[in-house]
Amino acid sequence: MIPAGKRAAVIRALDDEGVDYVVTDETSGREYTAVATFPLPTAAVEPVLERLREVGIDESTYTVIVAAETVISRRFEALEDEYAEEAEHAGKHISREELQAKADDLASGIRTYVLMTVISAVIATAGLLLNSPATVVGSMVIAPLIGPAMSAAVGTVVDDEEMFRRGVRMQVLGVAVAIAAATLFAFALRWLALVPPGLDPLDLAEVSERLAPNVLVLVVAIGAGLAGIISLMTGVSAALVGVMIAVALIPPAAAVGIGIAFQIPRLVIGAGVIVAVNVLSINLSALVTLWYEGYRPQRWFREDDARAAFLKRAAILVAAIAVLSVFLGGVTYDSYVASTTEADIRTAVGDELDAINPGMELIELEVDRGGTLPPRNTERVVVTVGAPPDVGAETVARALDQRIESAIGEDVQVEVRLVAVSRA
Repeated sequence: MIPAGKRAAVIRALDDEGVDYVVTDETSGREYTAVATFPLPTAAVEPVLERLREVGIDESTYTVIVAAETVISRRFEALEDEYAEEAEHAGKHISREELQAKADDLASGIRTYVLMTVISAVIATAGLLLNSPATVVGSMVIAPLIGPAMSAAVGTVVDDEEMFRRGVRMQVLGVAVAIAAATLFAFALRWLALVPPGLDPLDLAEVSERLAPNVLVLVVAIGAGLAGIISLMTGVSAALVGVMIAVALIPPAAAVGIGIAFQIPRLVIGAGVIVAVNVLSINLSALVTLWYEGYRPQRWFREDDARAAFLKRAAILVAAIAVLSVFLGGVTYDSYVASTTEADIRTAVGDELDAINPGMELIELEVDRGGTLPPRNTERVVVTVGAPPDVGAETVARALDQRIESAIGEDVQVEVRLVAVSRA
């Protein structure tokens, strides 16, 4: 909509940009005298709107941006080639208006959001307890978690406080709803005896992998945040990227619910840390990427407020991730110690068995480490040995106990199980 007195300036600006346009008179009697309609390549929307703002078309002017399926025009093709080249060199993306609109579209209504989150969490819980990767992946497809994370980041860089707060509220709500739904569903399964009595969820690979998070979860979360915001900036469909963000949030949230229902504190803590780190990292990567790509408020005098908000929120996210990374680093180090300790024990047992009787062989080795949180110590070692029938268990146990404690430098309980092996 062209305000009174701005018609000539707008036409001149469009001519200078080489844009095809149609200008029609506006006769509704309001403060606008004409309507200009013109097609633009996606990369040209932001620069051309900026040029029109310079001639008096500010954000209070009624402007509509819609997708054009096909434009047949030589001038448009030339414009498209020009801005395609500029976009390739300068990394241009969609305009801030489109970015805000897309972020709003991704944040679905509260009722739909809660319902889809509950369904996704319940399916993920069932998939974890069934130890079915396919079911867990299916739960991620319907999770609506990409919208709030992107809205919070967009709201910060364009200084839209309401959008930011809504994004944060919906993220907190989504995680809380997912954990609550998973907990109630897991409780119901136990109460109705729909899972085998005595089932230990930690024996299931899909659950146990959420038990001890290491620093690699940061890579997953940061990658998900980057993919989400890049898909938003480039105008690409965010549906598949939403699955990636759900990967980082829904299964660990379901694992927290299972830990609560089955009373496994270390699963609650481990999976809970994964959820927290992933939420924070997704928001941080999206926020930093948007700011780096140059998205700012429309009015220049609001840039200082947006910059202050960006620095403050980025600092809070970095600090929170750093605190949680201490736990991740501890788990990573503990996993390293566990694997090296087991390797040392295996080597020591093999050498000692060869020294006692070359006819003996190590069949199975089990190393139990005590404690819920790292650092943990080795408490018990169970060694299953295949030996000739005439070998006594007491002699082997005493020798292995001394050899294992010498190898790892810890006082541990060693249990030896002999399996009689006869060869013919």
